[in-house]
Amino acid sequence: MSDSINNRYEFVYLFDVKNGNPNGDPDGGNLPRIDPETSHGIVTDVCLKRKVRNFVELRKGGEGKYNIYVQEKAVLAERRAPAYEAVKEEKDKGDKIKKARDWMCANFFDVRTFGAVMSTTTNNCGQVRGPVQLNFSESIDPVMPMEASITRMAVETAKEAEKQSGDNRTMGRKTYIPYGLYRAHGYISAPLAGNTGFSGDDLQLLWDALINMFDHDRSAARGEMAAQKLIVFKHDSELGNAPAHKLFELVEVERINSAVPPRKFSDYKVTVAKKMPEGVTLQELL
Repeated sequence: MSDSINNRYEFVYLFDVKNGNPNGDPDGGNLPRIDPETSHGIVTDVCLKRKVRNFVELRKGGEGKYNIYVQEKAVLAERRAPAYEAVKEEKDKGDKIKKARDWMCANFFDVRTFGAVMSTTTNNCGQVRGPVQLNFSESIDPVMPMEASITRMAVETAKEAEKQSGDNRTMGRKTYIPYGLYRAHGYISAPLAGNTGFSGDDLQLLWDALINMFDHDRSAARGEMAAQKLIVFKHDSELGNAPAHKLFELVEVERINSAVPPRKFSDYKVTVAKKMPEGVTLQELL
């Protein structure tokens, strides 16, 4: 598509959490996700994409081409229905699916950004490979999952109040980590952007989301979460000018004092090599 981006990008994204649970594991009692072999914290790509979607919806309010397809409790077949309504005059099944797919890309930010599987029986819109992909985030150092006991000072019903008095209140637990600095790697493909129409405006909105989304995602369970660094590698070409893993190696994150457990971002030193491979430009957006 004509307005899609023409450059490949990779980025390193650093964010941290203090006294919170950045991404609970429902199969593990909602404890913070960790690598059992290294005890490093894990945050899934799905978790970060959800926050990007929420920010875009908040910023754009569903205007025009910035609708969000994957919403909480959304009935996806119904979300695709307008696409089929828009191409109802098309008789050929294959062309109908293709045009419906293009309609979804044009009208839903998350479809043209992250892609979607929409090849179901009802309102089949095919499959979209999104140009923007994220890896699992991993903490720089091992994290220590903790639990804190809490009590409930109020009750739900009068009958429950009769059974409880004084300190005999329902007990609960909150799970958290004291501190963790997480590193995520992201990739943006220009050829795939051409297939979905991911544009320069979409790219800028993605950067804005990564920088600001935690400020609009507050909860007691997540503690203090903040974006700390967004380091972008821009290639001069569609296919790229250097391997992604070599570019990621140019960003080093180290503890300043290994004898003291980290409790804030300033306990780390972030070093970015100034000499870039030919055809690659460094952009520090945060």
